[in-house]
Amino acid sequence: MEQIPGSILTLAAGVVITLLSLWASQQSHLFFPEQASEIAPLVDNLFGIMVGIAVAFFFVVQGAIVYFMIRYRQRPGDEEDGSPIRENLPLEAFWTAIPAIIVIFLGIYSVDIFQQMGGFNPGDHAGHAMVGHKHSAAVVAQAPDMNMTSDVPMLLAQADTSAEVGFGASPENVGKPPDVMVDVAGMQYAWIFTYPDSGIISGELHIPVGQDVQLNISAKDVIHSFWVPQFRLKQDAIPGIPTELRFKATKPGAYPVVCAELCGGYHGSMRTRVIAHTPEDYQAWVQQNTVANAPQESPVLLAQAASMTPENRMVAGHIHQMGITPETLAQLHP
Repeated sequence: MEQIPGSILTLAAGVVITLLSLWASQQSHLFFPEQASEIAPLVDNLFGIMVGIAVAFFFVVQGAIVYFMIRYRQRPGDEEDGSPIRENLPLEAFWTAIPAIIVIFLGIYSVDIFQQMGGFNPGDHAGHAMVGHKHSAAVVAQAPDMNMTSDVPMLLAQADTSAEVGFGASPENVGKPPDVMVDVAGMQYAWIFTYPDSGIISGELHIPVGQDVQLNISAKDVIHSFWVPQFRLKQDAIPGIPTELRFKATKPGAYPVVCAELCGGYHGSMRTRVIAHTPEDYQAWVQQNTVANAPQESPVLLAQAASMTPENRMVAGHIHQMGITPETLAQLHP
């Protein structure tokens, strides 16, 4: 061992650590559920790179600690103090520069991923421009000669509510309308999905595979968080602030929708499903439910609500106002 140059040992250790970090990076996807959306591979690749860097740092730091513990251990009979070494500018510059370069690289790469996913730039409406859009606060500030007490609520109601938070269209879909648009309302303790084009109201999210889907997310009471692990998508539902998610599912199936924000005592029961259909099955579901969601007499609706579980009865106070049908309530039933 003493006859092997230190540079060769350092090079060999570097090669071994590099191979280990690459292997760990490739295996990191095993921690995640299946990929079921177009952006899922982007998120997993970013996570894999961070895992590889973390593994490399782990072996470098722990290996250096073990090496110095053995190489410079106190020998029997050696009672002297260690060498009074203080400061080493080249070494300090080295271990400062390397992490700085890695952090800058991860920052640039993550921003690139964010933009590929359609993330909004704060205050920038490019790619998400809406004609005549004005922020509600700006509308109030620009209104001339208005009675602030009586007219502010009207102005806020008239203000455009375009989302500035979340993920919009991917670069290839910028300027194009989505294939499917769904309004998502979060409330204690359920998600309600409304399809503006067909008038369908559902307790589950139904979408077609391979088509561009836009979710307009809002909250009726407190902050919730719309999370689909298989899609690698999570977006808060914030009272008074519209948010948006735009994505494309890639695999048919039923995936859980979880509220990822502690929103109250029954937070754990705020779960539903997103069902990704083939385009043909989705059209069949739309046709079937357009008829099923026709207006019903309120006594029927209330009778249906009376048979629900205690958790879903908490939603009953909202159902009549929102026009939810007995069929919708049946879907909310666990």
